[in-house]
Amino acid sequence: MNRIIFLFCGLIIFSASCVTQKKYDDLLSDKINLETDLANSRDSLATALSTIERLNGEIAKLKADTASLGKKLRATVSDLKNLSADKSQLQTKYDNLLSNSGKMTQDLAAQQERLLALKESLEQTKRENEKLSADLAVREEKVRELEEILANKDKAVQALKDKITQALLNFKESDLTVSVKNGKVYVSLAEQLLFNSGSTSVDPKGVSALQQLAKAIKDQTDLNIMVEGHTDNVPIGRTSQYMNDNWDLSVLRATSIIRILTKAGLSAEQVTAAGRGEFVPVDDNETKEGRQKNRRTEIIITPDLDELFRILDGN
Repeated sequence: MNRIIFLFCGLIIFSASCVTQKKYDDLLSDKINLETDLANSRDSLATALSTIERLNGEIAKLKADTASLGKKLRATVSDLKNLSADKSQLQTKYDNLLSNSGKMTQDLAAQQERLLALKESLEQTKRENEKLSADLAVREEKVRELEEILANKDKAVQALKDKITQALLNFKESDLTVSVKNGKVYVSLAEQLLFNSGSTSVDPKGVSALQQLAKAIKDQTDLNIMVEGHTDNVPIGRTSQYMNDNWDLSVLRATSIIRILTKAGLSAEQVTAAGRGEFVPVDDNETKEGRQKNRRTEIIITPDLDELFRILDGN
């Protein structure tokens, strides 16, 4: 492709002296279009290679599961062949007993009973084999469906994380972070962005961040949103009828935040307020920096997993 562009450029330079300005402009336009197509083709190739790599991983896992079940199936088929061979041998013995009328009747009856038992065992093995084959097909379909749902969920969670990150770009990383953990989007907001020390009233800059977050996700009604308040282990300086300790403080802060989120457009049915107090620290409370990190609010956004649970319950 580079060679074609090089020759094309040479043709343009050569022709520029002997063609009209219009033809020269047309050739230059074609060159630009070819360069654009080349860039787009490279981007498409990179995307396709990434998709192929991910699909190869999924296929490898499915093949491993299929190989395990195939091994069980082959073992069952081997047992079936052995039983069939035993049946054939017993049938031969039975026929010999019938042709030799001088042999004992009791032995003949015993052989007949054993033969009938083996026939029943053979039929049972056949039924089990058929059921195993059917179960294998069903399981493969369930695995495929589950992998597809998980892949779509992961894409949706990543897209949600990117959307929230874009909406909150104008805030400092020390004030808030957006991350994905365990299939959920975590928006962690530091105390200095939202509250003064010991206060449950949200600071104006914190209100702005919460409003931008609500604006970014308010149209996605399939999200569940948990607002968790967290504190350090330093007791509150002043208690009241409604706030006795850090636990109360964390709950009241979470409640203040969900009021802002719902006022900004989120459905109250989607949002839950929770206070974790000092009991889920992310750093050591023995240092000033650690206590500052622990004084935070986490907004945990979870996509609707009803379809995934339906498949798991079906298994």
